[in-house]
Amino acid sequence: MRTTILGRSGLEVSRIAFGTWQLSGQWGAFDEETAIAAIRHARSLGVTLFDTAQAYGSGQSEALLGKALRHELEHDRESVVIATKGGTKPRSERARDSRREWLTKGVDDSLRLLGVDYIDLYQIHWPDSLTPAAEVAETLQGFVDAGKIRHAGVSNYNAAQLADFDETRPVETLQPPYHLFRRGIETDPLPYAREHNIGVLAYSPLASGLLSGTMTTSTVFEASDWRSRSSAFLGENLRHNLEIVDKLAAFAGERDLSVSQLALAWTLAQPGIHTAIVGARKPHNIEQSTAAADVDLTSEDLAEITRIAADAIQVGGASPEGIA
Repeated sequence: MRTTILGRSGLEVSRIAFGTWQLSGQWGAFDEETAIAAIRHARSLGVTLFDTAQAYGSGQSEALLGKALRHELEHDRESVVIATKGGTKPRSERARDSRREWLTKGVDDSLRLLGVDYIDLYQIHWPDSLTPAAEVAETLQGFVDAGKIRHAGVSNYNAAQLADFDETRPVETLQPPYHLFRRGIETDPLPYAREHNIGVLAYSPLASGLLSGTMTTSTVFEASDWRSRSSAFLGENLRHNLEIVDKLAAFAGERDLSVSQLALAWTLAQPGIHTAIVGARKPHNIEQSTAAADVDLTSEDLAEITRIAADAIQVGGASPEGIA
């Protein structure tokens, strides 16, 4: 597994990270023991960065991740990088809450659920326009000073929000959505992140399954799966984008790759992207993803992939307020 230095955090991490949103109950039912096996298999394949969040099942994913990595966390702590996120209150009047009191409760809960003495990377999950950036940055610096976290980052911020945060303490990492069907960050905030050496962890690089190669127009999602209510996975939008996926799959097959490996390799080849976060609930699924870290696409390959995907319908996602 190839590794990279995650921007100015200085953390050395695997280029493929294991994400755990899919282990929250918000993607339908799953088997816990199989999911734990997937996490452990990812570790055996060289994955060192594991990402979770307070909002993923109200801590359910954090607890499961801590259980799966218990041996490493107790006997070889420096071998894994644990990243989590806080600052949201799903199903409340204030869905985004980065006030000091709530963040403090969140980081303490995360430490307890993960079963760790410190968190390698703590991130603000969504920008909170009602809390001054200076207060948020000062709170995170306080966590660093107290030894609760080692590094501080943000998720879903734009360039202006990053700059506001930077005025108080450096933003070390940024976690934005990024894939072939969602490229908005190339305009904002990726240029800012590159200019300031901010480590970028791209989430949803497989477009929440659209680029996995396993979805068809007949795919039916459980009612508890957020995709069952997303326009990207319904009707004409789904049909159109799956036609593009078929073309990408044919292109990938000519290079002995799966379409998911092609999509991940494309993401990792983009300037300023340090790592791609992928989720899996079964061991064999993570094998496909980790192999993509070793794929080298030529400039001609990248240009052709971009051409094939040029007329894709842009895909949104879930936020604390709802689903696009």
